[in-house]
Amino acid sequence: MRRAMAGTAISRTRSLSNKSCCFHASSVGASLRLRFLGSAANTANPGDANTSAFRFSFSRNFSSLSASESPPPITEEVIRKSVLSSQWDFIEQVSPNLNPALISEVLYNLCSKPQAVSDLIHHLHPNCLDTKSYCLAVVLLARLPSPNRASQLLKQVRVTRIATSRELFDELNLSRDRLSVKSSIVFDLLIRVCCELRRADEAFKCFYMMKEKGIVPKIETCNGMLSLFLKLNKTEMTWVLYAEMFRLRISSTIYTFNIMVNVLCKEGKLKKAREFIGFMEGMGFKPNAVTYNTIIHGYSSRGNIEGARRILDAMRVEGIEPDSYTYGSLISGMCKEGRLEQASGVFDKMVEIGLAPNAVTYNTLIDGYCNKGDLERAFNYRDEMVEKGIMPIVSTYNLLVHALFMGGRMGEADDMIKEMREKGMVPDAVTYNILINGYSKCGNAKKAFDLHYEMLSKGIEPSCVTYTSLIHVLSRRHRMNEADDLFKKMLSQGISPDLIMFNAMIDGHCANGNVERAFMLLQEMDKKNVPPDEVTFNTLMQGHCKEGKVEEAQMVLDEMKRRGIKPDHISYNTLISGYSRRGDMKDAFGVRDEMLSIGFNPTLLTYNALIKGLCKNQEGDHAEELLKEMRNKGIAPDDSTYFSLIEVMGNVDTLVEDSAS
Repeated sequence: MRRAMAGTAISRTRSLSNKSCCFHASSVGASLRLRFLGSAANTANPGDANTSAFRFSFSRNFSSLSASESPPPITEEVIRKSVLSSQWDFIEQVSPNLNPALISEVLYNLCSKPQAVSDLIHHLHPNCLDTKSYCLAVVLLARLPSPNRASQLLKQVRVTRIATSRELFDELNLSRDRLSVKSSIVFDLLIRVCCELRRADEAFKCFYMMKEKGIVPKIETCNGMLSLFLKLNKTEMTWVLYAEMFRLRISSTIYTFNIMVNVLCKEGKLKKAREFIGFMEGMGFKPNAVTYNTIIHGYSSRGNIEGARRILDAMRVEGIEPDSYTYGSLISGMCKEGRLEQASGVFDKMVEIGLAPNAVTYNTLIDGYCNKGDLERAFNYRDEMVEKGIMPIVSTYNLLVHALFMGGRMGEADDMIKEMREKGMVPDAVTYNILINGYSKCGNAKKAFDLHYEMLSKGIEPSCVTYTSLIHVLSRRHRMNEADDLFKKMLSQGISPDLIMFNAMIDGHCANGNVERAFMLLQEMDKKNVPPDEVTFNTLMQGHCKEGKVEEAQMVLDEMKRRGIKPDHISYNTLISGYSRRGDMKDAFGVRDEMLSIGFNPTLLTYNALIKGLCKNQEGDHAEELLKEMRNKGIAPDDSTYFSLIEVMGNVDTLVEDSAS
């Protein structure tokens, strides 16, 4: 009877305005009251006098309402007691209508119960919280044994961009003061969150804000920043921070020193990296395996295998035994330098002393032999890793599939993909790019685009590399309108074209007779700050020469020089060929002379172009002199050379005999 009366009373009540830190529960209605009371009865501790009294009081207030009365307001006390008695159904029901000011007061009064704060935040609607209440919660959550919950909340605020780092810092500082908290851990957590989100500039700003407040960040925080700057190749920022750490007298750890050694190696300052070991020891830190491995990797990645071996010897002198990473770095460096037999020898030594190679080590050797074209050895290493119980990974298959495509072994490449799928491995973006590139180079546009659509259906986003391959095959099939459409589509998806992409587009239009469009693309490169290279200009020169506009090609060469791009053999050979085709041999030899004056020796293409031009002008004697000259310089004539001479001389047998003598 009471419930029916209370329900009727509540349904007729008028909504009242919210006041500062509370609101009236008319929007929740009788069903919410019943749910709350039922939940309280089921979950509250029967022996808890406070909880029982609270439940009785709240129930009595609701059931005694007359038709003209409003429901009791949801106050800070109501919410706080609901939290302490774990009335989460009730909290979730009223949550959308709670305001940040009320939540802030609840949080403040729960300051001695950080776990309760964590539970409350978990059940609240995001709209209940503003920057102030979030920061209050973070300061309280930082009192928990683990800082993870406070970090998660800070990360949530930064990801959703509720507040800037500056606003968060200031509000965290105010919350510390309000709660009389001396610990500065929340500022360290803010910097660490910025690092997790890879926001280097924000992290550094927070560091300086701490410095302004006279708060010294923890060494772990500084190490996190140094590590992030290194990963993002912001080496200058790394040194600035390292200097600031010295000014603030923040004591380095071995981890700090290893990061700085890595920075020096990344900058190519290998001698200084080696000298840094002495600095570490002077500071009381003994280099460890990571220190030596970092320097060995630095030398190996730059092809200085002898330098890497010297560091390896020093490592052993210090009593530090090399590990799998040490040998892996040496093997990688040797493979990059094409010293595959040495790499295999180091690999055998590694196995001999009981170090187990992993998939990455095998991949390094497989990649090396694939690049050399020795697929038999590459597949032998693949088989060996399988025998040892090391399963090939997606990148292993990618290396082998790419090598098979490069060797024109399309069927075997398809079989590898089939095997990969059978083993439950899912092709990644690299796999699709290899396949699309392979079929594009073969001129199989249908297969390339089928793979592109399959890629999209799997939720794998195409990259600039993908689109470059597709544009290449469209160019080969003389479908440049479709290539332009694809280029526009790529731009609309926010993918920025790179130099290789622009060169592919320019080459396609030049090859298909649309030099005007090619030059428009050059202008677009300038607008997008993509600097052209010698390939760009050589392609444009070839486009003009193909149309017989050699003077325009000469102007392109001049523009190339004006931009500080050095012409190469192809640049000069393109002009020589253009003039020779027209029979303008004086100009052709003028370009040849310029080529010689800057240190370029004529190539087979140079001689072939000049001989062809001379033969066209019926200057057989001069052409024969060039033939003898090229042979004297050790350049063997090819079919093209002889065919040009046959046209003017007619007797190939005599010609071959004369040139051989």
